[in-house]
Amino acid sequence: MSSSFFFKKRIKNENSSKYITAGLVVLSLMQISLRLFTYESLLLAKCKILEKGNTKKISVLSPCWCFISLCRTSQPRKNSHIFAQNTTSMITPPFLKQGDTLGIIAPARKISLAELQPALNTLHGWGLQTKLSANLFGAEHQFSGSDAMRASDLQDMIDDASVKAIVSARGGYGTLRIIDCIDFSSFKKSPKWIAGYSDITVLHSHIQRFGIETLHATMPISFAKDDASAESLRKALFGELHAHEFPAHPLNRKGKAEGQLSGGNLSLLYALQASASETDTKGKILFIEDLDEYLYHIDRMMMNLKRSGKLEHLAGLVVGGMTEMKDNAIPFGKNAEEIIYDAVKDYNYPVCFGFPAGHGVENHALYFGRKTTLEVAEKCVLQF
Repeated sequence: MSSSFFFKKRIKNENSSKYITAGLVVLSLMQISLRLFTYESLLLAKCKILEKGNTKKISVLSPCWCFISLCRTSQPRKNSHIFAQNTTSMITPPFLKQGDTLGIIAPARKISLAELQPALNTLHGWGLQTKLSANLFGAEHQFSGSDAMRASDLQDMIDDASVKAIVSARGGYGTLRIIDCIDFSSFKKSPKWIAGYSDITVLHSHIQRFGIETLHATMPISFAKDDASAESLRKALFGELHAHEFPAHPLNRKGKAEGQLSGGNLSLLYALQASASETDTKGKILFIEDLDEYLYHIDRMMMNLKRSGKLEHLAGLVVGGMTEMKDNAIPFGKNAEEIIYDAVKDYNYPVCFGFPAGHGVENHALYFGRKTTLEVAEKCVLQF
């Protein structure tokens, strides 16, 4: 072989070495970036860029975004998303007092001033001031504005020190789309009550991982449906709610249990499975309710919770309203309560049906995250 051949081969090898060295340098730099710019910070940056409508900057962010997402999903998870959910002591945000400011947001479905005004009058009658989020009456199809607008409203209320509690004006769908855009740093330092139900289950479940209590309660859009439910919210916000007593149900399983109260809307708990907002149910008293679902879907969601171990290690189960359930032309054969009973029949913890909370007329407040005692006997008692 000619000397020129070996010379060319040497040049090729040297070039390969340079490429390998350069690649290792790039990887090292990206590992440093991974430590400095976490998944969450990049996600917040993405949300802020989207809010300003600058799609060109998103394309610049994309390579780092993809790399960090890949590293995050390829490494073994250490249950970081449930790190605080098994704690025995939860933080109770400060209760409200006369003159405090209540922030009102709409992180999901849109609402109008006409729909909200009666509730505003009620809240002012409680001695509270109200602050409406900047985009509260926005509209983008079903939503009360774009994802970026709704996320910005929630973030502003969380960061505003003058706002002592936040209530969602209504539910619907949409909180799931914005939860990853929210920075809870200030919230964890200065907790405040967040109240609502239905779609707000996303916030309840997500916030419990910080070890902070929230309020599952009626929302302003529903104040006119039942005065007692609105009064229950008032008592909860002012620290005057201590217990609920309600009638027994034929499907109840008697017993007494103690544990943190958790849960919310069954469809949302199902949707949050295997996400950073997933609910940890071990040792908890789980509350569930739902609206406008086919019976076979209730069965499918309960089977999902059972197969994933969410039902096996409960301290107790409280079933609220299963409202306006639907069936197929060929009947499923069981109602919603019977489906739920069947899903937990192999366990021995107390179960009570018919708690007055959910999408029905009555929707009494519950302290989620609070250590609660459940007694199921001739009558049922939930004591906080």
